[in-house]
Amino acid sequence: MQSNHRTSRNKFWFIISLVLFLISAIGASRVQTANGTIEIKDLRWETPSGYMLSGLLFKPRGVSADHPVPAIVTSHGMLNSREMQDSTYVELARRGYVVLAIDMYGHGFSEVVTGPQRDRSRGTGVYDAVDLVATLPYVDKSKIGVTGHSFGGRSANWSIDIDNKRENPLIAAVLLQTADATYIDPKTKQYFNDYGSRHVGIIADVYDEFFFRQKRPDGTMSKPGEFLSTDNAQSFLHFGADPKTVGDKRVADTVYTDTVNGKAATRAIYMFGGMTHPWAPFSERSTASVVDFFGRVFGTPNPIDSHSQVWQYKEAFNALGLVAFAIFLVAFTKLLLETRMFSELRMPAKPVAALTSTSGRWWLWGGLAVSAIVSAGSYLALFDPVQNLQPGFRTQYPPLYIGIWAAVNGLFAIVFMLVYYRTAGRKNGMNAVAVGLTPTWRSLWLTIVLAVEVVAVAYLIVFAADYLLKVDFRLWVLGIKAFNADHIPFALTMLPLFGLYFVANSVALNSFDRFTLCGREWVNTMVVALFNSLGGIFVLALQYGTFFTTGEMSPYIQAMEGIYMIPIVVILFVSAVIARKIYRATNNPYLGGLINTLAVTLITIANTQTLYPS
Repeated sequence: MQSNHRTSRNKFWFIISLVLFLISAIGASRVQTANGTIEIKDLRWETPSGYMLSGLLFKPRGVSADHPVPAIVTSHGMLNSREMQDSTYVELARRGYVVLAIDMYGHGFSEVVTGPQRDRSRGTGVYDAVDLVATLPYVDKSKIGVTGHSFGGRSANWSIDIDNKRENPLIAAVLLQTADATYIDPKTKQYFNDYGSRHVGIIADVYDEFFFRQKRPDGTMSKPGEFLSTDNAQSFLHFGADPKTVGDKRVADTVYTDTVNGKAATRAIYMFGGMTHPWAPFSERSTASVVDFFGRVFGTPNPIDSHSQVWQYKEAFNALGLVAFAIFLVAFTKLLLETRMFSELRMPAKPVAALTSTSGRWWLWGGLAVSAIVSAGSYLALFDPVQNLQPGFRTQYPPLYIGIWAAVNGLFAIVFMLVYYRTAGRKNGMNAVAVGLTPTWRSLWLTIVLAVEVVAVAYLIVFAADYLLKVDFRLWVLGIKAFNADHIPFALTMLPLFGLYFVANSVALNSFDRFTLCGREWVNTMVVALFNSLGGIFVLALQYGTFFTTGEMSPYIQAMEGIYMIPIVVILFVSAVIARKIYRATNNPYLGGLINTLAVTLITIANTQTLYPS
């Protein structure tokens, strides 16, 4: 009777996960197609650079050669993919623009560029995308714009360098999302107007981790919140004039117009307080500025108020897919445990009681606290050494850095568990067999097969959503997305590093740290999950607590360290819950650890930049 109840419950959650996947994919698709009024094409084409470029092309209903409309090429920032610009492409496409959202070279589905110019190759793909949209018969060739966030903004600047060499330039407008403009002529070292008669805007933020700083006369750097008062900003708003020669101080959120080469040109800076660098693509205010800017310089084919936005609904549907993914990993695992092949792995863990001994409590809380300290300390200490490794070891640098950090923490956990078991665990009655630490070779093999099958099927759903509906599952900087086959070797390289952590972590929190707190095991689960993330939470608190109170980042943390940590905090918390739920059904700490290893490795290698040695 109890077995039938367990099977029914597993089927229920399995069905719930599939329903959530379906709602997520269809809902996100309906938002980005404006309920079917926008056609989306997933493009892969060989560009003049000689490489394959990937992009999503949005074509609103009604545009044609007889009714051409403006076109916007939009690009994500470094280590991201085309989906990170969904607020831009959703809102521009539903207002009637043709939009091409690309994966920059070395990102997403685009090919990796090799050689000394790989970082700047035709604007890392932006200018190759401009070339393409200029050939589309339903695009107004006089109204082609480019916009990009962060590295995408820098790529837009590099595209201007290329466009300036054309007899008839293609780009008419540029909007840099949290990226600096080109202020200084590299040859004369003087302020100049690199953009000519184009319309140009900048979206700036008070708490930007990378841009909008300038060296003061005393050698110190200005704060990003002081950007409007800098010579760079004033020169930009004065169309490249030397700030010392102008008589007025120009301000944010005002569009300035001048005649350049016989054409009317505009300059504008949109300045936002309370916004960090990675927040810009996820900001209602920033998105409204994108809409307002292109509406002003090109006109809006389908006028809709800039603050009437729907991309947030797409994000909500996408996020539902993340929830579905986590539920699926647990529910599908439990469902497979009911099959004949994996039934011998089904061995519910014994109930646990409160930790009563004083020494046991010291070990538990002390171990959790020390682990959090080691987590934060090693994360900060490893950044520079890993960054300085030879290029051949850094094909995917962020996963390598995070993987080495994970392995260090995994090794620490193993040493700590061994010390505890030999000095206190056995004395307190801990039995290695009873808590699942000594699997047979057969059960270990079945554990590996089951973990691979669960994650493989989960990713089949991810690939199906991408192929059929052009969506993935994400929330802000945390995304689960499809990937190219050439990512698999990188994943295999990273598996041992991530595996060392996630398997050791699962063993620690299940075989060593599983007790009741306040009479409930779920309280213990939440506590160990929180401590899993606590080191990362400390890093973020130190970085942004310092930034928000002083206007400057912590001197102990580099910008990318904080940004990398944002999705990691979520992953570490959720992975602990997944490992605990699977352990309770199997008394096997290795199964949940392996499932987390495979899933997190694939998530990581799909959401980064790939570089081959030159």
